[in-house]
Amino acid sequence: MRRAALSPFVLPAAMGGAAVAVGGLAGFLLGFIGVLLGIDRALGFAGVSRIEAERAYRRLARRRSGTLAYLPDDRGWAAVAPHRRLGVQTIAIDSITGTTDRHKAETFDAAFRPPEWSRERWTQMWLAARRGSELPPISVYRVGETHFIRDGHHRVSVARALGAASIEASVVELGAAGKRAA
Repeated sequence: MRRAALSPFVLPAAMGGAAVAVGGLAGFLLGFIGVLLGIDRALGFAGVSRIEAERAYRRLARRRSGTLAYLPDDRGWAAVAPHRRLGVQTIAIDSITGTTDRHKAETFDAAFRPPEWSRERWTQMWLAARRGSELPPISVYRVGETHFIRDGHHRVSVARALGAASIEASVVELGAAGKRAA
């Protein structure tokens, strides 16, 4: 094994050695925690830390630019357009070009980089995604070949940050005004 591969196990091993040296109840507890930490790291969670999530957030926040497109769904053509539910589908991340939430359009940038006020939520989602947790599908309106987020701004931001090409989405297609929904 390479040295880098062993480094996550240095602390658990040191705790085990200290447990033997200390002995008694304190030694038992120290050894038990060391074993749990070793198991956690052996299962692949090593390296996926809050610090890493914070670094990922800061990298994104430094590059914020542009504004996110806004599609109001409570007025205008989108409010009266026929709606057709298409169910959950896999959609391309790059096809998501905007939002139906005015507040999110003002706070997320054009590449869905997160605002400062959402740092905690974003880092928690990033950690969950990196650890393999299944996140619920986002919710979008489809307009032609593009999508506007109704729910899931942070999930899209995290997916983009992790380099995902696609994401699961509950899709509602908006037809041209005057057409009947299927």
